[in-house]
Amino acid sequence: MSGIADKLRIDKWLWAARFYKTRRLAVDAIENGRVLIDGARIKPAKTVAVGDQLLLHFGQTRVEIEVMALSDKRGPASVAQQLYRESDESIARRAEIAALRKIQPEVFTYRPTKRDRREIEKFRHGK
Repeated sequence: MSGIADKLRIDKWLWAARFYKTRRLAVDAIENGRVLIDGARIKPAKTVAVGDQLLLHFGQTRVEIEVMALSDKRGPASVAQQLYRESDESIARRAEIAALRKIQPEVFTYRPTKRDRREIEKFRHGK
């Protein structure tokens, strides 16, 4: 990919692999423990190498990947997908979660508008 050494900062790699839109978001995720290398918490300056196993947490979704290549340049998604390989278990788990979300009814919370609140108050107080 890029003509760089065999190691790269994890925050740069996550950004180049398009897991996060900005390096700042990648740093925040790392600092909050949502990115693990070989099961251990890390710091943003930790170097990642080819063959490292990463566990990424996105809300309720967990993604297990193996680093296949290094790049510090953010390119198109087709190139970014060549930087890693997601495990079969991770793919199956994400598909299962997506199927469960699809069959569950969407939670809708109604927040009354100012006009609605006025009408509710009129009804409650009989004005």
